[in-house]
Amino acid sequence: MNLPAPPFDAAIIALLPRLRRFARAVTRNREDADDLVQVTLERAWLHRGQWVAGSRLDSWLFRILKNAWIDEVRGRVRRQRLFAPEEEGEQVGDASSEAQLQRLAVQKAVSLLNEDQRLAVALVLVDGLPYKDAAEVLEIPIGTLMSRLARGRAALQVLLADDARTK
Repeated sequence: MNLPAPPFDAAIIALLPRLRRFARAVTRNREDADDLVQVTLERAWLHRGQWVAGSRLDSWLFRILKNAWIDEVRGRVRRQRLFAPEEEGEQVGDASSEAQLQRLAVQKAVSLLNEDQRLAVALVLVDGLPYKDAAEVLEIPIGTLMSRLARGRAALQVLLADDARTK
C-alpha cells in the first residue's frame, strides 16, 4: 500500500471550510454537520489509496460526505430516532446588522428547500462547484442537476420575497 504524498493532507485541510459548509447545508444542524465532516475525513483517510492523484479531491470528498449522510439517515430511520427539534437549534449571534439579517433570511430559505434542491444549491451556488462536478457528487445527470437548480432558485426567490413582505 503506497501512502499519499503530503500534499494530500494539505489539500484536505484546505477543503475543510467547504466541507463544513456543505455538511451544514445537508444536515441543517451544526453538530450533525461537524460529526459528518469528521466521518468524511475518517473515511477519506481510510480509503486514501482510492483517490486518483490529479483528479478533483473536492468532488471525491463531497461524494464521501453525501454517502456518509445517507448512511446516517438510514441508521436513524432504523433506530427510529428523530432529528432535534428546530427550537433546540443553534442561536446565531446578534442579528442587528442588515447583512446579518439578509444572511439569516437566505439561510432559512435554503433550509426550507426540499433535499434535492438544497443539495444542488449548496454545491453549485454556495460552494461554486461546476455543474459537471456537482452532478457527479450527487450521482445524477447534469440535466437533472440543472432542473433542480432552476426549481431551487425559483423557490428561493418566492421564499425571500415572502420574507421581505412580512418585515
